[in-house]
Amino acid sequence: MTIDVRGPRFGAALTTVVLAVALITGSGWLLAVQALVFALGTVLGVQRSPYGVVFRALVRPRLGPPTATEDPAPPRFAQGVGLVFTVIGVTGYAIGPSWLGPAATACALAAAFLNAAFGYCLGCETYLLLRRAMG
Repeated sequence: MTIDVRGPRFGAALTTVVLAVALITGSGWLLAVQALVFALGTVLGVQRSPYGVVFRALVRPRLGPPTATEDPAPPRFAQGVGLVFTVIGVTGYAIGPSWLGPAATACALAAAFLNAAFGYCLGCETYLLLRRAMG
């Protein structure tokens, strides 16, 4: 099974907005909500994550058929990477050190923005590098 490449990119755009607001406001709670979205995407797959459901129900019907599809494993791995960074960020906002929350949020934001704006998924590329390294 493959997925429409536009779905993860749409999710990355929403993630970019959420992470930017969390970073600007310093909201650990908002970052925790994004961590939950990443957790669901990691466990259920990006197509069944909250942003994937929104894409499938509201956005994809308004678009033409997908011109490209991809294996869901790399985006799913990328959700796990995002989860790690957001959990570190939530921890930083909750118990410190004070720089940890903004730094981890900024890292996750940079990765989400790269995917949303340019279609370059750092987590997906990491997945592929690890697969090649493991043989």
